[in-house]
Amino acid sequence: MKKWLILVPCMVLTTICRAQSFNTPFEVSNGTQSATYVQLIDYYERLDATYESIRMKDVGETDTYYPLQVVYYSKGGRFSVADWKREGKIILLINNGIHPGEPDGIDASMMLLRDAAIGKIKVPDNIVLAVIPVFNIGGMLNRGSYSRASQNGPVEYGFRGNAQNLDLNRDFIKMDAKETRSLVRLFHKLSPDVLIDNHVSNGADYQHIVTLLSTQHNKLGGAMDNYLNNYFEPLIYKDMAAKGYDLVPYVNHWGDTPDKGWTAFHEGPRFASGFAAMHHTYAFVTETHMLKPFDKRVYGTYELMKTIIQVAAANAADIQQSRRADLQADALATQLPVEWTCDTNKQTKIIYKGYEAGYKPSEVSGQPRLYYDRSKLYTKEVLLYNDYKAKQAVTVPQAYMLSGAWAKVISRLRDNNVEMTSVDKDTTIYAGVYYIESYETTPRPYEGHYLHTKVKTRKEKRYIKLFKGDYIIPTNQAAKRFITEVLEPTAPDAYFAWGFFDAMLQQKEGYSDYVFEDEAAKILSKDAALRKKLEEKKASDAKFAADGEAQLDFVYKHSPYYEPVHMRYPVFRLE
Repeated sequence: MKKWLILVPCMVLTTICRAQSFNTPFEVSNGTQSATYVQLIDYYERLDATYESIRMKDVGETDTYYPLQVVYYSKGGRFSVADWKREGKIILLINNGIHPGEPDGIDASMMLLRDAAIGKIKVPDNIVLAVIPVFNIGGMLNRGSYSRASQNGPVEYGFRGNAQNLDLNRDFIKMDAKETRSLVRLFHKLSPDVLIDNHVSNGADYQHIVTLLSTQHNKLGGAMDNYLNNYFEPLIYKDMAAKGYDLVPYVNHWGDTPDKGWTAFHEGPRFASGFAAMHHTYAFVTETHMLKPFDKRVYGTYELMKTIIQVAAANAADIQQSRRADLQADALATQLPVEWTCDTNKQTKIIYKGYEAGYKPSEVSGQPRLYYDRSKLYTKEVLLYNDYKAKQAVTVPQAYMLSGAWAKVISRLRDNNVEMTSVDKDTTIYAGVYYIESYETTPRPYEGHYLHTKVKTRKEKRYIKLFKGDYIIPTNQAAKRFITEVLEPTAPDAYFAWGFFDAMLQQKEGYSDYVFEDEAAKILSKDAALRKKLEEKKASDAKFAADGEAQLDFVYKHSPYYEPVHMRYPVFRLE
C-alpha cells in the first residue's frame, strides 16, 4: 500500500517532474547566472531527447571548433521546411548571442522552448520556431565579468567579438565569419516571416526595461511598410502594455538626455535586421536596458518573444500576404533605393518615461558630467523621427556581369541564393560600365576592412569582353534587392564599400618620365583636342600649371598607353 502511495503521485506528476529537471542555470541561481556554452548545449540536447516537438540540428561551421546549431519547435514533431511552407506556417527565427555579453535572449529562449515543449505556454499550431541557441560561440566561450562596464548582471557573460574578434552584427554583407555564412544559408533555407534578434542596450538611463528596434518601416516596401507601422508593431505594443511592459522604440541617443526625442536607428544591410529587410522579412531587435537587473531583463525578453509569437500567429495571413505583395512589387520595379536618409519633416509623438538629468563636476576630471536622478521620474511626449526617404536610387539593369576571377564575391552571392548563369564561350557585349571618379577611405580599420565612402562614379557604354566561365546575374529573381545593394558601387554597404574590388583601384602599368616626355610631345603634336584640354586645365588650375609631373601624367592618362581597366569597376550592367 505504501509503495502505491509513492508511485501514483509520481505517475500523476510526470510532466512536472520532467519539467523540474529542465530548470535553467538562470532559474536555479535566482536570476543571477547565465548559462555557459556547455550548459546551454547540454540543455538543448536533453530537450531534444525528451520531447518530440524539439529538434536540434547542426547548421554549419563557425570560427570555433563547434558547429552552429539551431533548435526547432514544431508541434507534432514534423521538421520539414517544405511541409511548413506548403501548410502556410509562420516561421519565426530567433537569434541569440550575436553579442554574448548581452545574454538575455540566450537564457530567455531556454525557458521559452522548454515551456512550449511541456505545454506551459501555448504556441499556436501555425507557428514554427527556429532558435539559434548562441550565434557567436567564440564570444560566449570568452567569458568574464568586466567587458560590459556597469551592466547590471549576470555574474559572468561572454564577449562582443567572435573568435576573429569580429562584431557579427556588422558582418551580414561582408560575411567574414564562418558562422555568418552558416546563418545566412539557414536564413535562405527558411525564408522566415519574422526575425527576432535579442540584444541588451546601453546609452541613456530611463525607466523602460525593454525597448524595441523594429525594421525601419520605409525600407520594407509598400505593403510591409503599411502593415508593420499600422498593425504589427501597434499590436505588439498593446499586448506588452497589458503585461505591464511599457515598450518604447530603441533609444538611439548618446551623449546627452533624450528628453526632446531622437532619430530612429537606421540599420543598414550589414546588420541582421537590415539584412532581413532586403529579403522581405519582418525583423524585431529586442533591446533590454543594461542598467536594469538581469532577471527583469530576461523575463522582459521572454514576454516580448511570447507576444511576437502570439501576434504573428493571429495575423499570419496578413503577414504572409504583405511579404508576397512586396516581393511582387520589387519584381516590377525599374528603380530601387540603395541609400536612405532621415526625413526630418515627419515625426511621431511617443510616450517616454525617463529620469531627470543634470550636470555636476566629475570626480575624475573636474569637468561637467551628465548624471540621472532616479528619484525624479517623469513621463512625457517626445518626438521620434522614424521616417526615412531614399537618398539615392538606381535604375536596375536587366543583369549584372562579373568575371569569375572575383571568387570572394561570387561565393557570397551563392550563399545568398543568387541565381547566376555561366558564360559558355568567349564573347563581346555592349554594356554599362562604371568608372570610380573619387572616394574616401576610413583611416582606421572597421571590422577588418577599410571602408570606402562618398563614392562618385561616371558611367559609360563600352564593348566589354566576357570569357568562358564569367557570370551573368539576372535581376529578375527573388534576390533582386540584395543584388542591387551589393553590386551598385555607390551603395553604402556594397561589396565595393567593403573593399572586395580594391585591386582595380591600383594602376598596374606606368612609364619612365624621361622616356615618355618625348612620346608625350609627339602625342600632343598629333592630337589638337588633347592639347586644348591640357591648356584649359593649366589655365584653370594654377597648381597644375606649375607641376610638370602632373601635366605629363595628364597626357599619359589621355593616351592609348593608359590601361583601360584602372579605376574601372569590374561589375558591368546589361541595360
